[in-house]
Amino acid sequence: MECKVKTTPNYQHLKFEKIGEGFVFIEGPVWNPREKNLTFSDIYGNIMRRWSPERGVEVIRDPSGKSNGNALDHQGRLITCEHISRTLTRTEHDGSITTLASHYDGKHLNSPNDVIVKSDGSIYFTDPRSGIESDKAGIIRKPDLDFCGVYRLEPETKELTLLVEFPKPNGLAFSPDESLLYINDTKMSHIRVFDVKTDGTLTNDRLFTDVISELGAEADKDMAGKPDGMKVDVEGNVYCSGPGPAIYVYNPDATLQGVIASPNGDRTANFAWGDDDWKTLYVCASTELYRVRMNIPGIPSMPV
Repeated sequence: MECKVKTTPNYQHLKFEKIGEGFVFIEGPVWNPREKNLTFSDIYGNIMRRWSPERGVEVIRDPSGKSNGNALDHQGRLITCEHISRTLTRTEHDGSITTLASHYDGKHLNSPNDVIVKSDGSIYFTDPRSGIESDKAGIIRKPDLDFCGVYRLEPETKELTLLVEFPKPNGLAFSPDESLLYINDTKMSHIRVFDVKTDGTLTNDRLFTDVISELGAEADKDMAGKPDGMKVDVEGNVYCSGPGPAIYVYNPDATLQGVIASPNGDRTANFAWGDDDWKTLYVCASTELYRVRMNIPGIPSMPV
């Protein structure tokens, strides 16, 4: 399949290595620096897997509740967005699963999608309707909430705060000093950025870039995706998957730095930094899993 989104000169040196294949549609990768492995979700396959250099790909949860985004808390416990149960969960060290969030204001969440953990331990996640609008991604159901939100969860008290409403919030990432929170919107095809207040809430909403929507028109219409997974490197550059089979890289001032074309020409839904120096990018390209070495390290997924 021809990929109409081309790698730009900044990233022509990249050499991808395929480390897994035969999946249905993979998402939510997160690197565990203590165990030195990568956990990722196969949403449509309803399976969660783990890859390590020694053991390759293994199934760790089947069924997975059509899990999507994953993160790690400071104890190395897996935080997961589950579409079928419409919950945010935590996998304890003994393997048991704790529900962290399922309702807001007495109403069931839509379908938690992507999640990150701040240095103070608070958890931020997006809650679009992806998992209740598609039987592939979840189970079709009527929403209880009349909006899609972005939330902050205090894990000890389980206090859930609605931070902002979006048409369809998806990927999210902090700047290196956590003073900024980037949130992309799949429906609107753009990235917004907020200042993070000392209490963890958000202020000063503004557009970071809508270049994504412009580039989407140039992508193969059969392949075109929307803004999805998002990460930041230690220099503050913002990486966002979609539209089309690519990852778009923006400088902190929102200038497009370059485009990393998908290694297999298929949709790149999400990706994660990993390895000891955090310079390896693990890429979920629909049915295949890749890794590639980068020049700039990413922000670690958890303290070591």
